[in-house]
Amino acid sequence: MNKLAVFASGAGSNYDAIIEATKNGTLEAEIALLVCDKPNAKVVEKAKQNGTPAFVFDPKQYRNKQMFEAKIVEVLQTEKIDWIILAGYMRLIGDTLLRPFEGKIINIHPSLLPAFPGLDAIGQAFDAAVKVSGVTVHYVDSGMDTGKIIAQQAVDVEDGMTREELQKAIQQVEHQLYPATIQKLITRGE
Repeated sequence: MNKLAVFASGAGSNYDAIIEATKNGTLEAEIALLVCDKPNAKVVEKAKQNGTPAFVFDPKQYRNKQMFEAKIVEVLQTEKIDWIILAGYMRLIGDTLLRPFEGKIINIHPSLLPAFPGLDAIGQAFDAAVKVSGVTVHYVDSGMDTGKIIAQQAVDVEDGMTREELQKAIQQVEHQLYPATIQKLITRGE
């Protein structure tokens, strides 16, 4: 069974969706590790409640990014992780982590990339008054949301929709699309 490491920095709604998919059998994988760069993030407590081992670190306790990424790689290799699943991990991945896991790191982004990369994609789309936004699952490379697109799903922005309503609609799509896309990648053996 494929072993996943979920990287998250916040509340962990995509962690919830992925763990639920593993429990109900729609995702045939094990969440073997949570990696979190915010010791007080809600996702850390969720991992405890679900029995998911966690590597939680404070980047400020390391001299530089290469040092904390080297420690992450050490932990991932010890746990024999097959895939890294970014789920609201709010850091760019550097070469130290990219190289040993190239082609095995995926991310979910709340827009139809290449539109609205980076932070607050939902706010960017809302402010631009687009009629269609959406969700993208993509491989991670050294850029910000520039990796090869794996899957996308559109979300209509209805007249009068608030930013919060758009965020909720996008999250509903994320929670279905991400586990299904991970399962397809595992099944294809990529």
